[in-house]
Amino acid sequence: MFSRRSSQRALGVVALGSLVAAGPCDIYASGNTPCVAAHSTTRALYDDFSGALYQVQRASDSAKTDISPLTAGGVADAGAQDSFCAGMTCLISIIYDQSGRRNHLTQAPPGGFDGPESNGYDNLASAIGAPVTLNGQKAYGVFVSPGTGYRNDQTNGVATGDGTEGMYAVLDGTHYNDGCCFDYGNAETNNLDTGDAHMEAIYYGSCTIWGRGTGSGPWVMADLENGLFSGSGAGQNGGDPSISSRFVTAVLKGKPGQWAMRGANAASGSMSTYYSGARPSGYNPMREEGAIILGIGGDNSVSGAGTFYEGAMTSGYPSDETEAAVQADIVAAKYATTSLTAGPEMAVGSSVKLQATTRGYTTRYLAHSGSTVNTQEVSSSSSTALKQAASWKVRAGLSNSDCVSFEAGDASGSYLRHYNFVLQVGRGDGSKQFNEDATFCPLAGLAGDDTTSIRAWGYPTRFLRHYDNVGYVARNGGVETFDAASSFNDDVSWLVSSGFV
Repeated sequence: MFSRRSSQRALGVVALGSLVAAGPCDIYASGNTPCVAAHSTTRALYDDFSGALYQVQRASDSAKTDISPLTAGGVADAGAQDSFCAGMTCLISIIYDQSGRRNHLTQAPPGGFDGPESNGYDNLASAIGAPVTLNGQKAYGVFVSPGTGYRNDQTNGVATGDGTEGMYAVLDGTHYNDGCCFDYGNAETNNLDTGDAHMEAIYYGSCTIWGRGTGSGPWVMADLENGLFSGSGAGQNGGDPSISSRFVTAVLKGKPGQWAMRGANAASGSMSTYYSGARPSGYNPMREEGAIILGIGGDNSVSGAGTFYEGAMTSGYPSDETEAAVQADIVAAKYATTSLTAGPEMAVGSSVKLQATTRGYTTRYLAHSGSTVNTQEVSSSSSTALKQAASWKVRAGLSNSDCVSFEAGDASGSYLRHYNFVLQVGRGDGSKQFNEDATFCPLAGLAGDDTTSIRAWGYPTRFLRHYDNVGYVARNGGVETFDAASSFNDDVSWLVSSGFV
């Protein structure tokens, strides 16, 4: 039975303006559009919620623990996660529904498209990929790399048919791609494309296959199945702007014959309406099915990328006034960036060498021969050419300056990158994809003892690893041969020191 005290909350509030201590879902309830799903790994979305926000699972022993707010209605207890995952890798295995309807999000199964995990399931997100602060307190978002997805096909209270609903999400405005589809919202229950109008979900990215906004993106759009819409039809909607803010509030709502799409800077300012009007041709009436997705399309399209911090879905069509109050609450949460790196410092501009720490391999260093990256034995008597090939110039991260990129010591303008999770050295071309693949975030070494582990920025479950003396970005216990759990922590832990040259 539905246990959230929505009606009690609504009766306790005379007007939206009188709310003093309230979360987004308290505000929606006060507007007679209560949340039927409420998901966040960063904070409670009700002022009295003290239950589990999400679950993390360790790769080493598959142990799990729930992460709750520090206080009722407060920010997630990131310290509990850090303690549980210390010296290990962790994944976010469940994002709990705070509404009381048990619309939890778990690992998405295969559908029209298979995910990259065993049996076609999607990947789970790294527990450390998206650190932020809220009012100065550390929390973690959900960093969705291509192939990552969450879903619930058996929901309670989510709109179906031509039902009325609303939804919002707080996202990272700088993390996106042009793949299909980084979504949050209502989707098919069988994980297949069942036709036009069978979805109603927030999309964020720069895909231009169906619709688009102004500029080059990214945009907030609506995934209504077989189309991403920015307005009344396919094509460009001049009212849908490209987003430049670091944190974004995205809003979507629909009712028979009408829908609206809105957005805002989640760190400051008020809500703007990007579109409000008639449904696109072929999408009236809607045929919503009521599943909930995060990070994927309704048919399990897994090419999208983005970061999710919080979101909710409602029963009823929220008023602009209610959404304005929700936006004010989000701004008051004070989302802010925090460091993506930890452990021994790698000074930008310095030259470094990366020494393997796995027993039996400590005479080997990460090096390259042409584009091939491997570990090679290097000593003081080695040739100058080999010493240069095993030295790396530390540069500010090409995609994110809080992390780093490694320029080859013997090839100016060429960088260490991953391609299909295999490390290689390539000439920088300035493309978004190359820059992301060439950006790495150093952390305290998983093997300890002053070592450094270096995760891929765009795939935070994956770390620089030597395996059979070849370089990869590997995930502990993943499906690839080079993801083998044996000696993983040692293989991804490096001694970093001044370069050979």
